[in-house]
Amino acid sequence: MMDLRRAGERGHAEHGWLDSWHSFSFADYHDPEYMQFRALRVINEDRVEPGRGFGMHSHRDMEIISYVLEGTLAHHDSMGNGSIIRPGSVQRMSAGTGVQHSEFNASSSEPLHFLQIWFMPNVMGIPPGYEEKYFDDAKKRGTLCLIASPDGADGSVKIHANVKLFAGLVDAGERTERTIATDRFVYVHVAHGRVSLNGIPLHAGDAARLTGESGLVLDRGEKAEVLVFELA
Repeated sequence: MMDLRRAGERGHAEHGWLDSWHSFSFADYHDPEYMQFRALRVINEDRVEPGRGFGMHSHRDMEIISYVLEGTLAHHDSMGNGSIIRPGSVQRMSAGTGVQHSEFNASSSEPLHFLQIWFMPNVMGIPPGYEEKYFDDAKKRGTLCLIASPDGADGSVKIHANVKLFAGLVDAGERTERTIATDRFVYVHVAHGRVSLNGIPLHAGDAARLTGESGLVLDRGEKAEVLVFELA
């Protein structure tokens, strides 16, 4: 079964400096049909004005992935990490027993467009942790590149959740497919462009939950950037 959700059906919050779309219930947006999908708790698509951002705030017992689509994200945290995250970089922060961090648009002139993704961890109360890795376009072109996993396989960042996260770039004439194990669930999020998923056209911001499907095929892309989540 494939359950589609179009971009405009998501929760939306406009704060002037921040334009945010919520795939799952978050802050003032509440939808009992979209609380989470398996361990996937949050996908927020955020656009942040130059020089603005989120001041120091706390998290606990959550696995957090930041995935920059355009612009630069400045990160600082209570573990002593400071970094500028750019497109291609994947940042993982394990909140564990508690961590504080801030996130700002690092540019004074260019907008920031990024996805913040939260997973429910499979172990609580661990020490907080941080990891960042870069995956260039060549690794994602016409295929699904593993960027996060429980064991850090294939150079992916390691997350404390039973999830594999893939990123792919699909353009005209390119096609990628993946078999889905019978005990896995899949969530597909289109970050950029347009693409067909098992013959169904999807555009930026669209998503699909796949349950009981034997596989997925991504093709007929037009500058598409796609995230595929495999969940227990």
